[in-house]
Amino acid sequence: MNLTATLIPQIVVFGVLVWFIRQFLWDPVLRILEDRKKRVADGLAAAERGHHEKELADRHARKTIHDAKEQAAAIINQAHKRAGEIVEESKDNARTEGERLISAAQSEIDQEKNRAREQLRKEVTKIALAGVEKILMREVDATAHNKVFEELTSQL
Repeated sequence: MNLTATLIPQIVVFGVLVWFIRQFLWDPVLRILEDRKKRVADGLAAAERGHHEKELADRHARKTIHDAKEQAAAIINQAHKRAGEIVEESKDNARTEGERLISAAQSEIDQEKNRAREQLRKEVTKIALAGVEKILMREVDATAHNKVFEELTSQL
């Protein structure tokens, strides 16, 4: 068998095979590969966009959490400040009420003391009058005795 005799038909068959593959298979395979390449590129781009959006969402979440913590701290500080103000206000009110009660009690004590003095003065005057009356029964000079009585009353 001659090498050239088989080589030429093999070359012709190979050429027909290349033409057939090029005509019917090559373009569809290239289109499928291009479509796959495009889908992979789109998937990678979508993944990159998703990663970027996730980063943005994470930043936004961290900022929101930070702002919420600051706001909570401000509210807590304001509540502590208000509680301190309420305590001070209550202390002032209690102090004022205590001073008012002490003043009222002192006033009542003074009034009671004055009443007791007046009562004592009246009692002493009655006793003095009784003594004077006994003395007067022995001596009957009314003007002298009235003068003595007035002096005693003014001294008491």
